[in-house]
Amino acid sequence: PGLLAGAAVSGIAGMLCVKAIAGRSKLKEDAALGIVLSVFFGLGIALLGIVQKMKQGSAAGLESFIYGKTASMLASDAMLLAISALVIVTLSLLLFKEFKLLCFDEDFARSQGWPVRWLDLLLMLLVVGVTVTGLQSVGLILVIALLLIPPAAARFWTEQLWAMVVLAAGIGAVGCWLGAAISALVPDIPAGAVIVLSLTVLFLVSLLFGSARGALRRWYLHASFKRRIEMHHLLRAMFEWYEQRDPAIVHGSTGLPFQVAAPVDDLARMRSWSHAAVQHLVGRAEKSGWMIRPSRNNCRLTPRGLTHARRLVRNHRLWELYLITHADIAPSHVDRDADQIEHILAPEMIEKLESLLASRYPHLAVPDSPHASGGEKP
Repeated sequence: PGLLAGAAVSGIAGMLCVKAIAGRSKLKEDAALGIVLSVFFGLGIALLGIVQKMKQGSAAGLESFIYGKTASMLASDAMLLAISALVIVTLSLLLFKEFKLLCFDEDFARSQGWPVRWLDLLLMLLVVGVTVTGLQSVGLILVIALLLIPPAAARFWTEQLWAMVVLAAGIGAVGCWLGAAISALVPDIPAGAVIVLSLTVLFLVSLLFGSARGALRRWYLHASFKRRIEMHHLLRAMFEWYEQRDPAIVHGSTGLPFQVAAPVDDLARMRSWSHAAVQHLVGRAEKSGWMIRPSRNNCRLTPRGLTHARRLVRNHRLWELYLITHADIAPSHVDRDADQIEHILAPEMIEKLESLLASRYPHLAVPDSPHASGGEKP
């Protein structure tokens, strides 16, 4: 208890130094934290050297606080940890709303009259309490990993703060249990280090397979988005190819499939694609029911593909015109991909854009809205 009390006093002193430097100077809090951490660490090493040269230094048990003593903890140590953890968890739950507001929007909390400075100090005190109570389990060097790895791993699984807190606690508990079990089964392996390694494995699993921000999910979403954009470009290229040859067909209301097939090489030149890339895209469109291939090097739209292509061309032309005329964006910087324009702009603005497009670019007609005529959504 004496050593833990000393650690708590040192932690509070360091915290107050960080706040004083950040609040009374132009240094940011991360710079102040680095300064205080290095100074206090150097002071601790110097004191450790002095204590080790004293006759009673070996009885102080300082090494157990540096490297941890998970495997040799006594019942009294576990009880002290349990009581401290209960107090910290209770305070965190009672002030969860205030801490959330403090962490995510400190200026708003201050404008609402919350005691931001006292809440910040209390939050830092709780962090000091967690650090001090964790010294005996994994030691000074590794306790930071227990503070950072579980919430970082939980962040890959959820976007909700409450769920992240619960997941972080679960990941921390599982990692500690795995580390302690491995250390008990395999001799001569320190439990603290194995606990941190177990948490690292859980972090890597979360990094790869996390349902909210995992690397595999992000890769899948990016690949799906890229495939969707490529398909949109192909359908628009088909529409524009027919529009250049017979605008009455693509802007008609019959929705019948075209009798003339477009050469694949023409589509490739329109979008600077390779022949193999266009063949692959046409094959995907054929599986989705957008196109039909009379032969390997020719393709034409189906009625369903025609409806979808009309919607894409209409949305893109109106959206590009809106960005150029109302958002002060140069035509060369207008994004070629656009969402359903009816979901973004008001009907009055759409009518204005349609008339503006008809007057400025009479050769680029705007297809009828598929939403107004019961057209099919993608």
